Amino acid sequence: MLEIHEKYIKYFKCRNGQNRNLCLKASDVNPFTSFEISSRFSSQLQMMARRESRMDPAVLRTVVIFNPVKDGNRLWQEHEKREGDEPSWEKQEAMVRKLQKRFPDQDKEVKTHSKSDRAAERKKKARATEEQVSSDEEEDVVTSEFEDSDDELESINVKKDVKDEILAFFQDASIDELSLISGCSVKKAQRIVELRPFDSWESLWDVFHKGNGLSDDLMHGCKVVLKERKVILGLMSKCQTISTKMVQRVTEVMESGTGSTKQPSLLNSQLQLKPYQLIGLKWLMLLNEHKLSGILADEMGLGKTIQAIAFLAQLYENGIEGPHLITVPSSTLDNWVRELRLWCPAVEVLIYYGSVEERRYLKHDILNGEVHFNVIVTTYNLAIGNDSDRSLFRKLPIKYAIFDEGHMLKNMNTLRYRHLMAINAEHRLLLTGTPLQNNLLELMSLLNFIMPTMFSNSTMQLSKMFSMKSHEEQSRFERDRITRAKLIMKPFILRRVKNEVLKQLPAKEEKIEFCSMSEKQQVLYEALLKKLKSTTIGEKRELCNVMMQLRKMANHPLLHRQYYTTEKLQAMSQLMLKEPTHHDASAALIQEDMEVMSDFELHRLCQQYFSIGSFQLDTSLLLDSGKFLHLKELLASLKSQGDRVVLFSQFTMMLDIVEVLLKHLQHRYIRLDGSTPIADRIVLIDEYNTDPDIFVFLLSTRAGGLGINLTSANVVILHDIDYNPYNDKQAEDRCHRVGQTRTVQVIKLISKDSIEDCILQLGQKKLKLEQDMTTIDLVKNNLLCPADGILKTSKCESFHVW
Repeated sequence: MLEIHEKYIKYFKCRNGQNRNLCLKASDVNPFTSFEISSRFSSQLQMMARRESRMDPAVLRTVVIFNPVKDGNRLWQEHEKREGDEPSWEKQEAMVRKLQKRFPDQDKEVKTHSKSDRAAERKKKARATEEQVSSDEEEDVVTSEFEDSDDELESINVKKDVKDEILAFFQDASIDELSLISGCSVKKAQRIVELRPFDSWESLWDVFHKGNGLSDDLMHGCKVVLKERKVILGLMSKCQTISTKMVQRVTEVMESGTGSTKQPSLLNSQLQLKPYQLIGLKWLMLLNEHKLSGILADEMGLGKTIQAIAFLAQLYENGIEGPHLITVPSSTLDNWVRELRLWCPAVEVLIYYGSVEERRYLKHDILNGEVHFNVIVTTYNLAIGNDSDRSLFRKLPIKYAIFDEGHMLKNMNTLRYRHLMAINAEHRLLLTGTPLQNNLLELMSLLNFIMPTMFSNSTMQLSKMFSMKSHEEQSRFERDRITRAKLIMKPFILRRVKNEVLKQLPAKEEKIEFCSMSEKQQVLYEALLKKLKSTTIGEKRELCNVMMQLRKMANHPLLHRQYYTTEKLQAMSQLMLKEPTHHDASAALIQEDMEVMSDFELHRLCQQYFSIGSFQLDTSLLLDSGKFLHLKELLASLKSQGDRVVLFSQFTMMLDIVEVLLKHLQHRYIRLDGSTPIADRIVLIDEYNTDPDIFVFLLSTRAGGLGINLTSANVVILHDIDYNPYNDKQAEDRCHRVGQTRTVQVIKLISKDSIEDCILQLGQKKLKLEQDMTTIDLVKNNLLCPADGILKTSKCESFHVW
């Protein structure tokens, strides 16, 4: 609506002048202010508002016209006669039509004047950008050499350095990078690549003007892309300044001798931080000194929880007693409370958890100061759960908000991200063992979350720069992109890996076991693949479903319905009517429900009801899977060697079928998945860690892959791998962590010649991106200053950032 108002006001002022005693005024309901405008536009305005803004009559009625012209006065007075009664839309449209007939050229004139105004704005902008602003304390400003203009992009009008940059971009950029240019489709990008090489600016200019389907608009667009790169460079400069100050401060501390490795006195004296954990504590205190937030991204199993607790204890000793907020996944809530009370019993911990009613009373006590605490611990689900929960954390004056498994905030477009961003916290600390999962943009989302004042103004440029897919054969711009990401991240992320700081930690050996599908399973897989190929129409949702169906068949045929034919279901539905619970049910509806079940679900249904018990599947069918044939031999071998196993699967129903196998093989086991009550999870974990007779712990990857300690096991079996390899890495490190005394074996089961081969390759590409981010020679590429080497406690325990 406001845009419509401005459009007509602009037209009226340009055509009729500003000294007319005609006024459009809005009531308090309407967000508009009073403007001088010809009344002949008011009805047209109402029509456009209804069409474009879908405003209801109650809002439109707030528009009142004073001293209108004759036609408008007559029409409005007809409406005024019915006090409080809004004219129908049909009558309003009739009013509009009458005024349109009287002023037929209005729309054309509005467009003409709007075009003139836009041209004037562009000229004004061009003049303004000629002034060059340079200040370290102000926002980054791009030099005028990259500003767009309405003139032709002729070679004589472009500075040589800009020409060189544009030429280099079109010469070296990948198809994805070329697609960043506005108006450059993938097809055009491919055409540009085909027309390479461009030996000079003149050859590039000629190519874009020879009817190749290209135009100089793309060269204008290239200037915009390069301008956005300048914004990123400005941000990088700020980050490097911060990093230099931090390194300088660390150097001063180490040289003065005040930086001795001593843990906070509030911590349990019977427990000692490891040297690298003390370094992590120093880094966190350094961030606090500079009023910065950060990401502690140590590899899984290095004790990020303990370092965060030590940090809170140090803050307490320094007079910052809280309140602090710790937000965790549901599966780690009990573990966090246990570790807080074990390591720092002096800190008062409040658990914000329970039913809606319990939380309502707890919220009242918190806001009214009736309960004392230093740290409040809650879960992600409750922190964003309902308006009442969210309002508590908006009102509470939180000093530090700590987010465990911080990679859950990797997508800045989610409701979770926006709600947690609204928490009233002075500083934020993310804990994650996998800060980089799919692409660099996710990492930028984490940085924007912890330092919104620094990164929010560059969000658009960061999104464009880091949203491209990673390529194995990287162009120069792609390599620059990774280098830039490292410079931006450097002051805010601390990352150590186990092979650097824990030389005494036993090794982790990874094996990929390719399992040939059983004969029946192979036939069913090929038939399913053929069927899906003939029915898929190419939509993204349809393709996702195809991949899921193939994944299920590659794991076990009983995850589909193959053996229970329609004829069997018809007979079973008739027999079900004999059951007391179904005697008045409809056989057709029972059959309809059965048709959407898998073979294994129907098998369990037959076990549940006596009338259809004869339809149970034979044990041989339950065990007919290539992976089960491999598991049978593998588990026997591991048990004979005294190993203990943690077995993960993506699918809870797959865990159900694995239970059948374990019972058949008489292996003792326990199970934890998303349906396990929170209070029972820590009990199961303790039971497994203290009872060596339990051979296998079954876990779902999502529920059991985060924040739990299972060092009593030394073998991890991934029955089926995740699209995101970092979820699997999280699962692996439930065993490979501080406290492990034996070599850890990680065994991934892959169905040979199946969709799982593709998933494995995709995961390896994602892991390579992390490798590119962490294995570069930092000093050689000027990403670390020599002073960084001061932060060392021993030859094998070093401090560094990405």
